[in-house]
This record gives sequence, C-alpha cells and structure tokens, in this order.
Amino acid sequence: MFVVTLKFAENKTKAPDFMQGHNEWIARGFAEGVFLLAGSLPPGLGGAILVDGLSRSDLEERLLDDPFVAEGIVSPEILEINPGRTDERLAFLKA
Repeated sequence: MFVVTLKFAENKTKAPDFMQGHNEWIARGFAEGVFLLAGSLPPGLGGAILVDGLSRSDLEERLLDDPFVAEGIVSPEILEINPGRTDERLAFLKA
C-alpha cells in the first residue's frame, strides 16, 4: 500500500487549466479499484492519495499520467506502508 502526496510546485498557478484532467485521472484510479482515498492537504498545500493493488513501478507510471504531475503543478512523493495492524474496518489492507 502507498500514500502519495502531491504537493504544489512551481507551476501551481496552472492548476485551474488542468483540474478537469486531474479529476478524471483520480476518477480512473477509483474506477479501477486502486485508489482508496483522495483528499486535500490543508491549507492549500496539494493533495494525498491512498493506493493499493499496484506495484511501486506501476504507481510511478500512473503518476506520470496525472496532468498535474506532467505539467509540474505538483511534485509527487510516494511512501510505502506494509500494514501490520489495522482496525477491523481496514483488515482488507493487511498483506
């Protein structure tokens, strides 16, 4: 499982021009069952996504398809988590 942060970068002002494509990219991740959560990093720092069901290399490729990443609007950082303990509501995340 991965936590991906998408922190605003130097081209942040271009975000409105690519918001629709970014939202479509996020929707594809949910439709394909690999995005479990997506949300904002307050206050206006960017966003974060919880990802499961992909290898790191597949995730890195997927990130390149995000218009925000491709246009330098955000800078992605990938944190890998190997769940050892979970609340029973998240038991499906344990390896």
